Amino acid sequence: MATTTPSNRSSEAFALMAILSTLLCTAVAAKESVYEILPKYGLPSGLLPDTVTDYTLDEDGQFVVVLAKPCYIQFDYLVYYETKISGKLSYGSITNLKGIQVQRLFIWFNVDEIKVDLPPSNSIYFQVGIINKKLDVHQFKTVRSCRKSLSCPPCLPRPIQLPAPVDEIPMLLTE
Repeated sequence: MATTTPSNRSSEAFALMAILSTLLCTAVAAKESVYEILPKYGLPSGLLPDTVTDYTLDEDGQFVVVLAKPCYIQFDYLVYYETKISGKLSYGSITNLKGIQVQRLFIWFNVDEIKVDLPPSNSIYFQVGIINKKLDVHQFKTVRSCRKSLSCPPCLPRPIQLPAPVDEIPMLLTE
């Protein structure tokens, strides 16, 4: 019959703590990126810029995403991301969204909700107030880099180029 001495118990406790510590460190190191999480919810990974530094996702779907700095990305529309983005993530949608705005006709509007069709299609829907805008989902498949400001092209409207003035109008020759 084996007897346990205090030194054996200490060794066993130390070994158990080392195993638990290793498991905990592995679990923390294995935290999925937000770009891996979005597709698991049926959403494209390119909804967020490449400057995400951290995120939290609760069991009920409440999330907070932290960016390194505010930024702009040009999709079909110019989109502004604040440093903190929050909302509720569920399969196929993000609701109660805060921290993302879209520019339309020089006015900034808050994006309140993002949805995709279930089963998936080529469309994604952005709820901006009472307006629901349907866009091609393919532009959100790739994670894009941010711009720091609006002053970088093609953010600003391009000047309209008018044709050069003509002194004479050529005559048509007819026989």
